[in-house]
Amino acid sequence: MASSTDSSTAIDDEVRTLYERCLEAESDAERHEIALEMGRLDGRRHAGIYDALESG
Repeated sequence: MASSTDSSTAIDDEVRTLYERCLEAESDAERHEIALEMGRLDGRRHAGIYDALESG
């Protein structure tokens, strides 16, 4: 289960970095691309949560 927690922490760090980039984005198109990447990371996080629940 520690690997799930480590994975979530890494994803949280990636989301935080993307959020900071989003705040500094100069165009709506750039913000849109960053938002899509954040969505992909969130999907990975949820997949990890469901895997942990099923394994538990």
